[in-house]
Amino acid sequence: MSELQDLASLVRANTPLIVIETPDEARVVDLFRHVLMHVWRALYRWSITEGMRRVDLDREEAEPVPPDASTTLRAIKSAEQRGIYLLFDFHPYLGYATTQRMLREIVQRRECGEHVLVLVGARVELPPELETLAVRFSPRLPDENALLKMVRDEAMVYAREHGGRRVEMDGEAVKAMVRNLRGLNLTDARRIARHLIYDDGAIGAADLPKLARLKFELLNRSGHLHFEYDTARFADVAGLTRLKRWVEQRRVVFAGDAPPGLDPPRGILLLGVQGCGKSLAAKAVAGGLKVPLLRLDFGTLYNKYHGETEKNLREALASAEQLAPCVLWMDEIEKGLASSGDSDGGVSRRVLGYLLTWMAERKSKVFLVATANQVHELPPELLRKGRFDEIFFVDLPDAATRAEIFRIHLEKRQVDWGAFSLISLADASAGFSGAEIEQCVVGALYAAHAAASPVSEALLLEEIGGTRPLSVLMAEKVEALRAWARERTVPAD
Repeated sequence: MSELQDLASLVRANTPLIVIETPDEARVVDLFRHVLMHVWRALYRWSITEGMRRVDLDREEAEPVPPDASTTLRAIKSAEQRGIYLLFDFHPYLGYATTQRMLREIVQRRECGEHVLVLVGARVELPPELETLAVRFSPRLPDENALLKMVRDEAMVYAREHGGRRVEMDGEAVKAMVRNLRGLNLTDARRIARHLIYDDGAIGAADLPKLARLKFELLNRSGHLHFEYDTARFADVAGLTRLKRWVEQRRVVFAGDAPPGLDPPRGILLLGVQGCGKSLAAKAVAGGLKVPLLRLDFGTLYNKYHGETEKNLREALASAEQLAPCVLWMDEIEKGLASSGDSDGGVSRRVLGYLLTWMAERKSKVFLVATANQVHELPPELLRKGRFDEIFFVDLPDAATRAEIFRIHLEKRQVDWGAFSLISLADASAGFSGAEIEQCVVGALYAAHAAASPVSEALLLEEIGGTRPLSVLMAEKVEALRAWARERTVPAD
């Protein structure tokens, strides 16, 4: 059934109390006006500032009723004609015993007509006595056709306000814009579309990153997600050949509608040696899929009060789903899930349980990228086949990859490396991670600056010689991790 049919059925059944949680009051009024085409009732709206107004006529007519809550309920109770009463932000007045009692009598049809009362607000909390009598109705979010119509309407408004100047609209950018506005109510989607249109009188590919940022700022009310503005391109990541190919093969399916029999990709787990580029790879996945990147910091979720940690996780994941399509990056996931016994009161087990359920049942296009350093601390349930599409291991870079890493970091810092032997630098840095190679380049730049001379290959070799990489300092642990991953994971390179 459609949204309108569902609502008409509730009215036709004379449902005494309906609760609608939404900030879009205008849409609620419009929905009920359309309901009157299927089942006729007198339609009224009430607010504490305007009082009661009849809104099913060609024009709104004020009723001679003072705006206070008790007087309003008396007027509804005494009304002989059946009506629909939209009460905006009425629920705070239910804290008074008289108001609550009177509402219950209307709902229970005590000496009054079969009226339909609708409590409307951004968040409506009812006393337990009324909650059992209420039916909650959730307006459906606009689909892509409704969003496309809204964008075109806003473009027409812009043209009228600017002397007929038409909005320049790139067809592909508009399609992407509409896809990214999914998950918003019409009011919020209109606000973002208007912002982008009025910014420069055009909608193009350059507007999409701004759209993602505006949508994130609107929806991330919990504050547990971080929007990563600088998503790396795969060209900025040395090596990781298999991972790059894997993502590229799935990009089109993730971005559009999956063909029959082919499910959209859901996520990957990146394990590896510290400093070898797992975080950079996570950012590059978002760049490769051409969607925004959100980072979930498990440290901000934990709260000392019972149930709050799980609530925080639910809110963060719900926000991510509203921001879909996107990549959700859970960095160092083992720190949020690895806990033995009941030392934390079972919080980690409950968090893990909810996360696993969400991973299995989510329908939205949220691609999960989890990164971990300590694989032995990960719960076995998370590593079971099917939790992730694939588990990749990011190993220490080989000689060719190390040479590429040197090139990337030297070019990034505008160093002319034409006279350098990248092969010699790669051979000298055997066992180094990407992060350690970067610090060698940084150290050589500082040494050159202190000596007031350009960076040379000799300075780089000196920095390499003075560095003890993690593969040497923690040789046993690094080798144990590599041995564990050799038969259990897919090499990212």
